[in-house]
Amino acid sequence: MKNKEQKQEFLFEKTNYIILLIGIAVITLGFILMSGGGSDDPNVFNEEIFNFRRIRLAPTTVLIGFGITIYAILKNPKKQ
Repeated sequence: MKNKEQKQEFLFEKTNYIILLIGIAVITLGFILMSGGGSDDPNVFNEEIFNFRRIRLAPTTVLIGFGITIYAILKNPKKQ
C-alpha cells in the first residue's frame, strides 16, 4: 500500500507568488492612475483627460506591471 500522506505541491514557489502579487498591484495602480478627468456636463470638454498622468504614466505603469507578472510566471525557482 502507498503512503496515505502525500505532500501538496503548488505550481510555483513562494517567490513567484510574491512577484506575481507585486505585478498585480502595479497593474492596479496603473488603472487607478488612468481614472478620472471626466466631465459632469456632456456639453463641456475637460482638458484634464489629456494630461501626462493619463496619457503617459498610467499606460507605462500598466505595461511594467504586465512585464512583472510575465517574469513571475516564467521564473524558474529551481534555476538559481
